[in-house]
Amino acid sequence: LLELSSLALFTTQVVKQERKDMVAKIQPIILAGGTGSRLWPLSRELYPKQLLRLTNHTSLLQTTLLRVAGLPGALPPLVVVGELHRFITLTQIEELGRFDQSAILLEPVGRNTAPAICAAAEFCKNLGDDIIFLVLPADHIVLRQQGFVEAVGKATVLAEAGAVVTFGIQPTGP
Repeated sequence: LLELSSLALFTTQVVKQERKDMVAKIQPIILAGGTGSRLWPLSRELYPKQLLRLTNHTSLLQTTLLRVAGLPGALPPLVVVGELHRFITLTQIEELGRFDQSAILLEPVGRNTAPAICAAAEFCKNLGDDIIFLVLPADHIVLRQQGFVEAVGKATVLAEAGAVVTFGIQPTGP
């Protein structure tokens, strides 16, 4: 459970740059792979955690899609998913009725996070040089939408200045 009131932004660099008057173009990349082994017996190989409706009437994947839809400058999301879950993922996207322009990138074999992000970056390379990638797991619960929007807004400013930004919980101890 990720409570955004305690969310911190971490950057590898901070470069001062004037903020443009236009809204940044953000490409949401939603990582929806998984083997269904972490929340057994609810999740299974053919029905992993991100496809479950755990907190409300939408699945974790659907909730993530709706979360990014509220971002200023967000392009249609790209969902990276394993071949095994392609049809149920498409069904869940279609159930929302508002992501006609979204894309699904299929992983023939799950290879973990970094290869999925690389494949998504390769898929999106023709979108332009001014695109900011927002990479999100499909299975996080974010309780405060406004806090999420604000955190992404702050991260966008840093990313436009050339920083690599990650989100995390601010540690309170060793």
